[in-house]
Amino acid sequence: MKLTRRNFLAWAGLSSIGAVACDVFQDGEFELQSPVMQPEDLVKGRDNWYSTLCRHCPSNEGVLVRVMEGRAKKIQGNPNYPTNQGKQSARCDGGLQALYHPDRISGPMQRVGGVLQPIDWAIALDLLKQALNERGDGLALVTEPTRGHLGTISNRFAGAFGGRYLGFEALDQATYRAAVKNVFGQDLLPDFDLANSHFILSFGADFLSTWVSPTRWSVGYGEFRDQEVNTHVHVDARFSMTAANADLWIPIQPGMEGHLALSIAHVILTEGLQAPEVDVDGLTNGRGSAVLDAFNPDVIASRLGIPDHLHKDQTTADRIRELARAFAGHRPAIAIGGDSAAAQTNGLFNMEAIYALNYLVDSVGEKGGVRFNPGSPLPDLVATAQTGNLQDWVKVANDIKDGKTRLLLVHGADPVYGLPPAVGFEDAVNRSDVQIISFSPFLDETSALADLILPDRVYLEDWGDDIPEPGPGYQVVGMQQPVVNPLSDLDPRSFGDILLSVAQELGRDGDLPWDSMQAALRESSDALFGLNRGSVPGNSADEFWNNLLKQGGWWDERDTGPSSVNAPNGLFAQIAAKAADPDMSGGANEFYLIPFSHNTLLDGRNSHLPWAQSTPDPVTTVSWQTWIDISESRGNELGLKEGDIVQVVSDQGSIKGIVYLNPAMPPNVLGVPLGGGRRNGSAYATEGNERDSSNVLSILRVKEVSETGALAWASNRVRVIFTGESINISKFEGEYGAREIGNHPGEDVYKTTSPGHGHS
Repeated sequence: MKLTRRNFLAWAGLSSIGAVACDVFQDGEFELQSPVMQPEDLVKGRDNWYSTLCRHCPSNEGVLVRVMEGRAKKIQGNPNYPTNQGKQSARCDGGLQALYHPDRISGPMQRVGGVLQPIDWAIALDLLKQALNERGDGLALVTEPTRGHLGTISNRFAGAFGGRYLGFEALDQATYRAAVKNVFGQDLLPDFDLANSHFILSFGADFLSTWVSPTRWSVGYGEFRDQEVNTHVHVDARFSMTAANADLWIPIQPGMEGHLALSIAHVILTEGLQAPEVDVDGLTNGRGSAVLDAFNPDVIASRLGIPDHLHKDQTTADRIRELARAFAGHRPAIAIGGDSAAAQTNGLFNMEAIYALNYLVDSVGEKGGVRFNPGSPLPDLVATAQTGNLQDWVKVANDIKDGKTRLLLVHGADPVYGLPPAVGFEDAVNRSDVQIISFSPFLDETSALADLILPDRVYLEDWGDDIPEPGPGYQVVGMQQPVVNPLSDLDPRSFGDILLSVAQELGRDGDLPWDSMQAALRESSDALFGLNRGSVPGNSADEFWNNLLKQGGWWDERDTGPSSVNAPNGLFAQIAAKAADPDMSGGANEFYLIPFSHNTLLDGRNSHLPWAQSTPDPVTTVSWQTWIDISESRGNELGLKEGDIVQVVSDQGSIKGIVYLNPAMPPNVLGVPLGGGRRNGSAYATEGNERDSSNVLSILRVKEVSETGALAWASNRVRVIFTGESINISKFEGEYGAREIGNHPGEDVYKTTSPGHGHS
């Protein structure tokens, strides 16, 4: 009998197929954990270590999983995997809790009479097929940002029904990507060679905590810190983990980062500090520093929001000149920007100005600077995620309202929680004329509205692959294999396998030639074997496949991205011409609101994991609560004390949170982490949220970043109102964030002396 894809789904649900153990050892660590070295009073058993990919953050780190007697016991970084090199974020540990979570959806559920009720898989798949037949034309398929085969399958599946596929991220990187394209001409995100840099100048991007690929850059930052002569200057309106680790921190008015960057460029060009290889005429249309005269430190300094009184006997303009000389005089140097600096209405200007600085110090494509990544080694492997911006989500919402889209499929994403209500997405999907089908293994804001839930496996039970973005500067393909079977009372099915099965049964599989995710991965393995290069040994295709799974992926250090790129003609003239101040309109509110990704919850995707909730924030040490990061001096002026419950009010609504008086926060800035305010799902995510929301995304105005269509999520003003209530804040005690004023050339406004200062 032919093995159809639906038969395969039923068969694959019984066992994990093809998991291959690895034999990686690290300085005796595995030996100490092996059964023969355990105390005699412990139960003995055989442990195996399996290579796979972590899926609890966008960077998809390579990990090793310790499995004993069919149960996963430990997750740690894969020392062979190029992007994280044996390290892992705190988010990776949560994979075990997702696997054994008591609130996992055990099997398919259908909404009957307004209530979700369990049904059989055969019925669930028939309902999915019926929905696609009746409503599939013009469907919308929304997932987490996905690369590799799942990204390919999702995109082709949506295309087979004339629909639209989009990856969702609450704090999207559309502006950063646009800047990389405009400044460097690259479609893939670059890598930063921090380990070999002597001077890091970063703007906004919390690259040591949550921005893009923090584990990779933390590894490089540790090597950077091994050299005492190296210097890190961080420019940011908020005192973040990256600011705490920097030698020098410059607080700045939100949205003015690009103006400071061009002021630094003006000093470098005026004083002739650029690298000898730099084509100044080409960068400035032959005008030299005059093209940036509007950003002369004497002209621009007073508008940057850098407190003058912190400079002692120096002006802000003098400090800018010192910073420019230090940056240009300690090569290789690198300039990095992102996060809140990109999330202003003028965010693209900010990003282009920041990244253009790398041309002046000859750090583009060079050691210690910005390095570029090659494309995918195989045509069916997607190297970059297809993500939506604000304009895309507004269009999806409007298409649903207009009846053009009547079916919404959602996997690994929660746009109802992650989009500001003013976008209209929740109102659009919460209607009787649209059908929602969720593939989430956990209940969240979006799946709670679903008509049908077909729970996916968690990553430790499933097949997958990934091309990391950013990569390490050379080609990498990561492999994910199922390392355990689902528990006996759980019956999840692979999302990728479901799409392939249903497409086959409906005759829409012309562009989807695989029988299963495993078959797609094996086809890639055979193609990589045929390239006859890279890190995986093997005399046959079968041996290569086994070694590929053991190693956790394939990479070729010789196949690198471009070593140099040509700067656009007149780059600095182009950037200066689009200079603009940020739009902070929206009422006479006194604080700039800076939302930020939580170190472990990120944008809320990990809120259901107790370990993620209980992991202390690395700066404030707060856990389990949404805190309002407010200046200690400003809080005292307002009569607030730590633990007071306040309302943060914008012209779009209000949220509640607990006051944390931070001595390092600027007096006009308010920081609020994402991840709180969940109303549906596990009690670990929703407890205490029954009455009052703490989802900071819910009070944002719908403003766009010019030219990119991205959400300007850092361009809001708010006010604070004390509710009269107070509770104890959940935090670890300890001194942090002590500061002193720099008093010699080269030091920044704040010299950080936090416990986190030093190696990351």
